[in-house]
Amino acid sequence: MARTPLSGEQCILQAFGYRAEIATVGATVRGLSHEGRELVAGFDADRVRPAMRGALLVPWPNRVADGRYAFQGEIHRLPLDEPETGTAVHGLVAWSSFLATEVDAESITLETTLEPRPGYPWRLRVRAVFRLEPGGLRQEIRVHNDSDRAAPVGIGGHPYLLAGPAGDGAIDGWELEVDAAEVLLTSRQRMLPEGLVAVDEHPELDFRIPHRIGRTRFNNSYTGWRRSPEGTAAVELRGPDGSGVRIAWDRRCDWAHLYSSDEPVDGIRRMALAVEPMTCPPDALNSGRGLLTVDPGRSTDAGWLLGAL
Repeated sequence: MARTPLSGEQCILQAFGYRAEIATVGATVRGLSHEGRELVAGFDADRVRPAMRGALLVPWPNRVADGRYAFQGEIHRLPLDEPETGTAVHGLVAWSSFLATEVDAESITLETTLEPRPGYPWRLRVRAVFRLEPGGLRQEIRVHNDSDRAAPVGIGGHPYLLAGPAGDGAIDGWELEVDAAEVLLTSRQRMLPEGLVAVDEHPELDFRIPHRIGRTRFNNSYTGWRRSPEGTAAVELRGPDGSGVRIAWDRRCDWAHLYSSDEPVDGIRRMALAVEPMTCPPDALNSGRGLLTVDPGRSTDAGWLLGAL
């Protein structure tokens, strides 16, 4: 019997010039390309996922300060899985094993159950649908509360986008567009929110007019999007030849976190730009900002589309 790769069972989707590689540990987008051009920073199947590449973030994205929060009058304490910042980071399903329930050439549905535990005493059923369409890879996430009381929920994704070959400092030469009016400043040490401000107050983080990233460092969440008439917001990243990648989402996500991958992976820094669509900002379990309250027997959902430019 063949050994299962460290990232779980593998599924390859191919259609419309796209090829997506989906792994069952954490319902992870392990790779995505269009006509042979890589759109995300991936990783080998038989490897523990580095830097949360392509992970699903449920039931909260980003960090919870001190792993401690209050919900409906009760205090909860999560394990601190990022000891250097003293935070609980990126939810609980990123290392869960998902089961493929529906598979064809263009789509796959993965499901798991998040069991109650200290710090998060709710049972959630999580479904992730990945589907290729002419515009790219669509990811739809549904979270169902299978508990007998209301649960706090946030949803996010964690793709690292490529607008050219991955390499040390590659993002410096790429052009970025982030048409958002507000940005959440974060502390350098703990990467926790310090205040929501207009991007006008921090021109180095203002990318409403597309321009080169240069040496800009990101570990910030954006909101206040200029949306299309259909309610779509997007971030676009382009290389010197004008080709690139776009990630778009509807009104279910009001936030996107950008991270310039300044911490090295395999000795390489700034080789891709993480753009993380989210229903709520960092530390929402404490602030309550954007946090979803899902009643017993009810569901909530979110989704995004990742495609080539």
